[in-house]
Amino acid sequence: MSTPQHNPQTQIHDEIAELARTLGHAHRLVLLDHITQEECAVETLAERSGLSVANASQHLQRLRRVGLVQTRRAGKYVLYRLGDGPIVALLAALRHCADHNQAQMRQVVTDVIHQKDHLQTMPLDVLLERMKEGSVTLLDVRPEHEYATGHLPGALNIPCDELERRLAELPPHREIVAYCRGPFCALSLQAVAALRGRGLRARHLESGIPGWKAAGLDLDISPQPNANESDD
Repeated sequence: MSTPQHNPQTQIHDEIAELARTLGHAHRLVLLDHITQEECAVETLAERSGLSVANASQHLQRLRRVGLVQTRRAGKYVLYRLGDGPIVALLAALRHCADHNQAQMRQVVTDVIHQKDHLQTMPLDVLLERMKEGSVTLLDVRPEHEYATGHLPGALNIPCDELERRLAELPPHREIVAYCRGPFCALSLQAVAALRGRGLRARHLESGIPGWKAAGLDLDISPQPNANESDD
């Protein structure tokens, strides 16, 4: 009986299938979302993702096996970072595909914040033009520790859960563009809903930090600018 010939094409498809199986879990996508922001220890990732350390560790090991994350040791901690390759672009492509094939996904997100018909997205190329003109206020709605690791140049940082009580810090006569961790994060959607509910002009940058990085643009690590000066 003859041995089946090795088929390189089949091997490639097997590798793609394994990658797809690894990405086919919501917890792993959430972990990747956080790792996209910054290098983190498993304990930090577990806390931010609402997982136990043991559960987060299992998912991270699965991601590591297919090269989606890498590790390095820093003292007693093992830090996780994104692996090599177009991983940010892959995650963005997954979101676009899901939006195309499953319109109900966006329906669920927008219905949760009760502003379905009023949420608008600002494309990155348009945002860059508006930034050059100085006609837009960038609003980073991530937690302060994430803002400190890198943010869009000139962005103000008001975490989403502090927005209602800190609205006075925002320039009232300029359009606001809110952003967060990326396409799997709903913080900027919630912020835009709250801002528009208060009569402010606001849109969100759907691609967030990952989209900014994927475009080859640099993040800023300087302190937060004075909000009143941004309205000059």
